[in-house]
Amino acid sequence: MANDKITLDPAAFAAAVLGGNAQRPDEANKLYIKRQLTLYLEATLLAQDFNNLEESRFDMAKAQKRDDVLSKIIEHRYH
Repeated sequence: MANDKITLDPAAFAAAVLGGNAQRPDEANKLYIKRQLTLYLEATLLAQDFNNLEESRFDMAKAQKRDDVLSKIIEHRYH
């Protein structure tokens, strides 16, 4: 799994989050819309942060693999 990069579609993720956020019976439309917008923006940013973190993890895994290969080359050459 070290090379399996997971990414989220920020818009699809935010839409899925909004799908589970129904309007409360006593909630005014304007307040509901503001709450939905805030939730959408937060979910989008969270998905983008996750993707950035996942990209960093993927790059670190590639760097570790490269370092391991270089170590083996050096070990065989000088020992």
